[in-house]
Amino acid sequence: MTERAHAEGHADKDADKHAGLWSGSWVAERLGVGLTGDEALTGLLGLALRRNPKRAHLLVSNVLGKHVPQSPAVVYGHGVALGRRVRDLLGAEEAARAVVLGYAETATGLGHCVADGLGPAPYLHSTRRPVAGVARAGGFEESHSHATSHLLLPEDPALLAKDGPLVLVDDEFSTGNTVLNTVRALHERYPRKRYVVVALVDMRSPADAGRLDDFAREIGARVDLVTTASGTVRLPPGVLEKGQELVARHEATATEPTATEPTATGPTGPAPAAPPAGSVERVRLRWPHDVPDGGRHGFTAAHRARLEAALPAMAARIAEALPAGARRVLVLGFEELMYAPLRLAHALEQTVGGDVDVRYSTTTRSPVLAVDDPGYAIRTRLVFPAHDDPADGPGERYAYNVAGGGFDAVVAVVDSAADTPALHAPDGLPARLAAHVPHVLLAVVPSYVPRPPHDTERPSMLPEPLRGPDFSSYAPDEVGWLLQDLSDVTLEAPTEEREEAIQRGGAHYAESLPVEYQPSEQYQDLFHAALKTSAARLARAVGAVTEIVLAERSPRPVLVSLARAGTPVGVLMRRWAQFRHGLDLPHYAVSIVRGRGIDANALRWLADHHDPADVVFVDGWTGKGAITRELAAALREFEATDGITGFDPEIAVLADPGSCVRTYGTRDDFLIPSACLNSTVSGLISRTVLRADLVGPHDFHGAKFYRELADADLSPDFLDAVSARFPGVTDTVDAQAKDLLSADRTPTWEGWAAVERISEEYGIHDVNLVKPGVGETTRVMLRRVPWKVLARAGAGADLDHVRLLAEQRGVPVEEVADLPYTCVGLIHPQYTRGATGADGKAVTL
Repeated sequence: MTERAHAEGHADKDADKHAGLWSGSWVAERLGVGLTGDEALTGLLGLALRRNPKRAHLLVSNVLGKHVPQSPAVVYGHGVALGRRVRDLLGAEEAARAVVLGYAETATGLGHCVADGLGPAPYLHSTRRPVAGVARAGGFEESHSHATSHLLLPEDPALLAKDGPLVLVDDEFSTGNTVLNTVRALHERYPRKRYVVVALVDMRSPADAGRLDDFAREIGARVDLVTTASGTVRLPPGVLEKGQELVARHEATATEPTATEPTATGPTGPAPAAPPAGSVERVRLRWPHDVPDGGRHGFTAAHRARLEAALPAMAARIAEALPAGARRVLVLGFEELMYAPLRLAHALEQTVGGDVDVRYSTTTRSPVLAVDDPGYAIRTRLVFPAHDDPADGPGERYAYNVAGGGFDAVVAVVDSAADTPALHAPDGLPARLAAHVPHVLLAVVPSYVPRPPHDTERPSMLPEPLRGPDFSSYAPDEVGWLLQDLSDVTLEAPTEEREEAIQRGGAHYAESLPVEYQPSEQYQDLFHAALKTSAARLARAVGAVTEIVLAERSPRPVLVSLARAGTPVGVLMRRWAQFRHGLDLPHYAVSIVRGRGIDANALRWLADHHDPADVVFVDGWTGKGAITRELAAALREFEATDGITGFDPEIAVLADPGSCVRTYGTRDDFLIPSACLNSTVSGLISRTVLRADLVGPHDFHGAKFYRELADADLSPDFLDAVSARFPGVTDTVDAQAKDLLSADRTPTWEGWAAVERISEEYGIHDVNLVKPGVGETTRVMLRRVPWKVLARAGAGADLDHVRLLAEQRGVPVEEVADLPYTCVGLIHPQYTRGATGADGKAVTL
């Protein structure tokens, strides 16, 4: 038996042996602290010692789901039952007008459950996390807490201004100070006639019990109290000092005074050696994109209905991801994120039935002493760094009673704001969990950010995608273009004119189009020869990248090509999914512009019609990674402005010679024949256009359909030539995909470093004028004013078309040793038409 199994088996036997022992007896015996009141109190509460200068003891709830893992049905049931009692107290008419407010962090989930029991009431909880762009509607202090400031950040400012009853929910009602502070702050701004205070336990002293009634008379409002049980805490004289001394003594005798897990500081001696680490894997929930992750900004009855509809499928995905034979599973929430993990745990509990013992608890910022004794409420403690960039700075966070809990798997649920490098660090939460649990699943819920008020002016309907044959030569089911048709607008300018305007800062490259390059007969012959020799290689790369997407991103992805170079690749990936798996995947093309970002209206359309978590952005290849960075930055900005989360910035590409992404078919820098041509291999569509006089704030970016080039269109030839090779490469693709899935594909950004070096070595001093890779070099030759081409010594047929173009344009090709790319195209760094002449040929500086 392993040390982990032995420890957890011991924990189960220990629990059976001490089943009748109160989990507050250890503190009671040493400090004389006791509970008096309802018989249910000792079943609801245990005791522990805080590391807090304001209060020595901590009442540890057995039914809240914070410190003690509990059945989610029990946790949810207690909250809903309290909500139903409030509904009965208020009556149907007043209950329909009520607003529920929960307290961060401990009661965020409880308050939400009370709102569920109450009925259609909207829910809001206070938060300690400021959110950029969201106006503060109030705040208050929690006097005994280690982290006191509470913010109220409702998306709808009128939520707290309504005159119906306000229901305030906390886990315990100990002195009444927090509630009084809240009501006083809110009543000054939003006076109302009735308040209801809800708590699991009312533990006020006799002296505090009358303060609530006095306060109600002072403000002229009715204040009711609804609790599950009531009593008082007996605190002998000097308990704070004695408690602090006891905490200090036990922490001093711990085997690891820095409080790394497990902190078994009882008389049993040193903790056992660290067990072997378990596995950590992600599980994709496919959280509904229009449902907030909780009540930080408000949660309505409509949100509740959509969540209820989505929960069974999300629970099924978690159940499917659990290891075979798992019998005890913990769903672990994250600080204020309590309700979403609770509902997932409850749904999972219903999905797996009696076969699996599902428990629920959450992490916390509250520091508590852990003592490995059955008469103490906090047996073990895992310590890890904060991972959501908290406003009050870095610090320790904790997960209690997880180590030694006998869990076969832990499903850690965090929001996307907390899915940070700190989470995945060697001392982060998943690593800490994996040291004690064989299997860790990480589920990320998108952090909801309210949309700015001006968004209400946005038209409710965006146009449907453009499709062939009306727009593009592709079949209508191959791709939908989230673009507007600018075919009737004259946008083309001579290459030399565009280059001068771009480099002088007078225009952006996306404000005009280059005159479409018309390939010579010799060049077309070269394209067909290149396609013939590379079709099988392309088919392998298409198959490999599609298999990785299906395995890692989504079983039914929504392919979204970055127009236009990504569009032929997206069509081919769609064809592979049909050929190999019988899948009919949706495929769209959207515009992304360097320096301007991705088309936000296209993202809004996608979010309205698909789950953003299923969207996979597709491009042909990576150069130095500029578009990879552009997409990531644009999605962060879009999430901040629109509050729509879930889009993954990871691009899937055929070739990643720059080592900029994780999802690729190959990292070889080879000729992708679609790079040899412009619109005539991309459905006769131009590159995209973004110009203020043509593209309004509610429009898609634009592009042209060159119908007049139909006789020269090679788009179907390219697609069919590659697709025809699919049957012959299936075995190779399976092996290649298997190797890639097991390989370390972490981007090294080797290409970016090479570009920076070349920019300086050649005196260019602008990385935007250095275009690495065969595809990017081809673009330089066709669209820009090239200065020279750097070719890797010994590069073969992959450069035939580049050499031909260079010869036609009078561009020198310089062989370079140790080039990480097959070739690099350099744009003329000091370009004016006078420098090169009217024919656009390069000059030697």
